[in-house]
Amino acid sequence: MSTLIQLNTTDEWEKVLHKTNEGPVFVFKHSSTCPISANAFKEYENFPSDMDKYFLIVSESRTVSDQIASDLDIKHESPQIFLIKDEKALWNASHWDITEKNIEDAVKEHLNA
Repeated sequence: MSTLIQLNTTDEWEKVLHKTNEGPVFVFKHSSTCPISANAFKEYENFPSDMDKYFLIVSESRTVSDQIASDLDIKHESPQIFLIKDEKALWNASHWDITEKNIEDAVKEHLNA
C-alpha cells in the first residue's frame, strides 16, 4: 500500500512528472479550507493502491499547482485529482467527482485495459 507524499516545490513536481515514464502516479490538489476538498481528500486517501500517491496544498504551493496546470494543459480546479502516466494526464476529476469508485473506475479504464 502506498503512502501519501506531499509536493512542496516545482523541483519535486518535475521529478514526479518524469517518474511517470516508469509507471503511473496519482496527484491530488487539495484546498485546506474547503469542505468539498476535505471530503475528496478522504476518498483519495482511502483508495487502496500500490501506485505512488502525491498531494499538494494549493494555498501553500501555488507555484506547484500552476506548474501542474501548465505541464498537463488542464485548467486548475481545487480539489482536483490526476492519474498521470508518460507525463500525460490519463484522467482527471474535480470536486464531488472525486470518489473512491471513480478513482477505481479510472484505474480500470486507463491502466487495466
